[in-house]
Amino acid sequence: MIDTNTKSLPEGFVYLQDIDSSILQDVRYAGHHNFMGRPVPGYLAPVIIMTRAVATALKALQEEVVSFGLTLKVYDAYRPQDAVDSFIVWAGDPKDEIMKLEFYPRVNKPDLFEKGYVSKKSGHSRGSTVDLTLVPLPVPPQPTWKPGEPVLDGRLPVGERFPDNSIDMGTGFDCLDELAHPHNLTLSPEVRANRLLLASLMDKYGFKGVSTEWWHFTLRNEPFPDTYFNFPVV
Repeated sequence: MIDTNTKSLPEGFVYLQDIDSSILQDVRYAGHHNFMGRPVPGYLAPVIIMTRAVATALKALQEEVVSFGLTLKVYDAYRPQDAVDSFIVWAGDPKDEIMKLEFYPRVNKPDLFEKGYVSKKSGHSRGSTVDLTLVPLPVPPQPTWKPGEPVLDGRLPVGERFPDNSIDMGTGFDCLDELAHPHNLTLSPEVRANRLLLASLMDKYGFKGVSTEWWHFTLRNEPFPDTYFNFPVV
């Protein structure tokens, strides 16, 4: 565990592990298992940072889901503007598509912005947007994808796409595809029920979702609605 007690953050921001260390963290942008296939600029450590308001809400939500044999797992929260800018540069390079099959198999990179999957100004940079899922307890093993391993289509069923210890949400995290749209009606009843469970819980604790990503939620009463931060994740 990284010692966060010696690190300072802007007022109003916290490390999630300092508020609730029982919530799992799978910080994809600090490693290689993301749509760029490499650590993202601005992510210098595998830690989750967010506004205190979000962390407090998630702590309360975690207390509820644990009683039902589940736990939250967070993939991303605060995202520096430097990271968002790096996405823009990456999207403009048609030769850099090593992770296409898993993360955007049916979308051309230049269309990621038009389709709403990538933004030049991200709510994540305001600190109150979170990407997350639900994981059963006890926590199943979670492998780590390493460069050189096969890139598997993120739309494939559980057991065929790269393993995630999440309950089945129908696609992998950050699979930028219509199958990841929360209300996609072509998915199995189990997957749709799992997505509804997550969305209902997030709504109960003050979050709103988006139409394109089952994992993405923003606190309705976010404390910095007009401020985009750019301090590193460290």
